[in-house]
Amino acid sequence: MHDKSIAQLASGLRAGEFSSVDLTQAFLDRIEQYDGALNSFITIAEQAALKSAEAADRRLRTGKATLLTGIPIAHKDIFCTDGVKTSCGSRMLDHFIAPYDATVVTRFDQAGAVMLGKTNMDEFAMGSSNETSYYGPVHNPWDQESVPGGSSGGSAAAVAARLCVAATGTDTGGSIRQPAALCGLTGLKPTYGRVSRYGMIAFASSLDQGGSLTRSAADAAAMLQVMAGFDPRDSTSAERPVPDYGAALEDEIAGLRIGLPKEYFGEGLDPAVARSVEQAIDEYRRLGAEVKKISLPNSALAIPTYYVVAPAECSSNLARFDGVRFGHRCDDPKDLEELYKRSRGEGFGAEVKRRILIGTYALSAGYYDAYYLKAQQIRKLISDDFRSAFEQVDVVMGPTAPGTAFGIGEKADDPVTMYLSDTYTIAVNLAGLPAVSIPVAPVGGKPVGLQIIGDYFQESRLLNMAHRYQQVTDWHLAMPEMQDLG
Repeated sequence: MHDKSIAQLASGLRAGEFSSVDLTQAFLDRIEQYDGALNSFITIAEQAALKSAEAADRRLRTGKATLLTGIPIAHKDIFCTDGVKTSCGSRMLDHFIAPYDATVVTRFDQAGAVMLGKTNMDEFAMGSSNETSYYGPVHNPWDQESVPGGSSGGSAAAVAARLCVAATGTDTGGSIRQPAALCGLTGLKPTYGRVSRYGMIAFASSLDQGGSLTRSAADAAAMLQVMAGFDPRDSTSAERPVPDYGAALEDEIAGLRIGLPKEYFGEGLDPAVARSVEQAIDEYRRLGAEVKKISLPNSALAIPTYYVVAPAECSSNLARFDGVRFGHRCDDPKDLEELYKRSRGEGFGAEVKRRILIGTYALSAGYYDAYYLKAQQIRKLISDDFRSAFEQVDVVMGPTAPGTAFGIGEKADDPVTMYLSDTYTIAVNLAGLPAVSIPVAPVGGKPVGLQIIGDYFQESRLLNMAHRYQQVTDWHLAMPEMQDLG
């Protein structure tokens, strides 16, 4: 059952071929068998999952089920889950039991989905490899010695290894799309404001966006149908109707204009990855799409801009974790100052500390105008580049990541090189645009991702483009050899 799509599993549940309890137990068994080698889960909610599956079976018998009713999924451990540990991959929240559900979690519960557990992640979503987690690195199912990408690497590894049908993730600078590329999945980052951030613990509030990691575009459409929509509890939530994402999957793409930014195919891109991406674009030509060279002239400034804006926002958001209001508290402090210093020093890992320090410096008196304000001005230029591009083309395509999955520990001591892993994804978050990564021909046995970027709230078009490619290729159906993971 683990190799079936959401639609196939939903059909089997409705036909009575198996129950949600049977399905849930099958995935729990796979987690027990294989996750010891992957470390993709932080928390397994076995009893709660089976209880939810029983409720889903009752709902299925009434004929009032949704497409997701009874389907086992996982949530990135950044979404608050009532009564279940929500750690953000950090010692700071190792003992935090959320007293409420994030809106995303609530919507999946209302749809009847079954939560198997919470997936591992880079600490507070800060990382590109899933090596900064307090709970240890996640291993890529395609190569245990390689990273799965980050920060949603636990969700990506779990879906790739078929330990769950689909999983939620968050994307601040590529944290859904980059692990999707490295694990051979479909990773969707919606438009900023399309999915509620309520109950999603903040890293950088103007960049964070919830999305999904799935096997296919059709599964991603099913997930987004549940996740999307206005939430009055989130002041950044977009108050606009949610389309039927599944309805547009089969639309013709002949005549659609694809833009290829020259900046995405230059220095730094692995030539083998470039060839794989170009082969995928050739497939779009055969499907009738038109391909045009374009330019995003300020794209080279995306990484330095991001690493001012994101740390500045994180230094503000993480100020609440001080050992008094939230999070880890040190033992026997001699005074309040020591309580703050030791609690934060013990609770946060090296990468989080690095970004807090960078952000605090950028926001400090005398440096705000030189760094943060300037970064926001460049951010506007990056958005304007995309706006100009979408006057000429319907979507923008290119590689998701500059290479395939790199070895665990390979870039851990070189933060700048690690940051370059997101060179093609960060601009999308700075502009607030939607994008999806889909698997294309692998290189050296490791997955490769093609990124498709759309205009604001054009998720239907992105999913349509991804789906039509997946109808004529089978890269998204590839599965790692699980017998090697025991």
